Amino acid sequence: MVNNFTFHNQTDIRFGQDRLDAELKDAVAQFGDKVLLTYGGGSIKKSGLYDRVMKALDGLQVYELSGIAPNPKIDSVRAGQKLVQEHDIDVILAVGGGSVIDASKVIGSAKFYQGDPWDLVLDSSKRFAIDQLPLVDILTLSATGTEMNQGSVISNPETKQKLGTGGPDTPAVSFLDPALTFSVSQWQTAAGTIDIFSHLSEQYFDQSSDNDVKNGLIEGIMRTVIKWGPVAMQEPDNYDARANLMWAATMALNGLARTGNQNSWTVHPIEHELSAYYDITHGVGLGILTPHWMKFALNENSQALFAQYGRNVWHLEGFDREVAEQAIEKTRQWLASFEVPTTLAGVGIDNEDNFKAMAESAVKVGSLNNAYAPMTAADVETLLRAAK
Repeated sequence: MVNNFTFHNQTDIRFGQDRLDAELKDAVAQFGDKVLLTYGGGSIKKSGLYDRVMKALDGLQVYELSGIAPNPKIDSVRAGQKLVQEHDIDVILAVGGGSVIDASKVIGSAKFYQGDPWDLVLDSSKRFAIDQLPLVDILTLSATGTEMNQGSVISNPETKQKLGTGGPDTPAVSFLDPALTFSVSQWQTAAGTIDIFSHLSEQYFDQSSDNDVKNGLIEGIMRTVIKWGPVAMQEPDNYDARANLMWAATMALNGLARTGNQNSWTVHPIEHELSAYYDITHGVGLGILTPHWMKFALNENSQALFAQYGRNVWHLEGFDREVAEQAIEKTRQWLASFEVPTTLAGVGIDNEDNFKAMAESAVKVGSLNNAYAPMTAADVETLLRAAK
């Protein structure tokens, strides 16, 4: 049965090349003159994008918050809160990948909150009781889909927590220029592609039945990611590869792919624990865990859906169990083809010291008792050991 759902998304998508110079100022200035420009480690300055942005914003009052790190930390949100409150910012312009945009969304809420913004991560309901600054973003990395959704994931190294938080608004305007991702490294291209695929698989494997529109949408996007991810690795400036990955990332997590679903996610909550404790690259962690989770989830009840995945995504033929197992192996091989680590040891996790604590937290935070294949803390520990 397809479950009841509500779908509402107001993000204005500006997709394609060379739109920034003519369209950015109006897109930002419609919300006011005082702008907080947020970005990461400075790659936008090396690429020349920073100069383009500043030229386009000429005449507006621009304040800056730089240094937002991968797996964005609450300290950056706190710094942003101080800036938006001190300067009475009207609009945030986030230039970067998922981490920059995620942090900027929470900063947008934090302007209207007088306490520690970590409160807004711990309890998303607080964000719906206050206003949120409009956000315009320029996407430079295809991965998280944050450019068209309400969510953010923020880390707190002090408490070893990496948690999702949702706000009332999606970004107001998102500029998606695939050419801006030509300079993305092979490591980040691989991690981003794997992240897209994981978002799709988390929503595909669900206990809702006869949800054919949702499943067909996901299968098509999966085939796109499987096809174009390796091309982007081999030909970084292939526009078609970058364009397909960028739009796939956006479509994978703008809400359409979960319509009618009923279950919580599994691999993401477990990987969030890895990132919280070890600050590893999110997409790489997902790639390490996904084949092991698929093997765990495959049983008599789930093999029909795994077989459907094998036939419609990997073009396999045969009996259900055979196709299901082959599909998992195809997935493992495809993930391994990106030449990023495929074991926990490969990302520096060479002992089990934190496995118990991570497993217990993943089950609690991720509601893994309500997952497609329900997991206990012991199950998660076993999965982590298998991934060593």
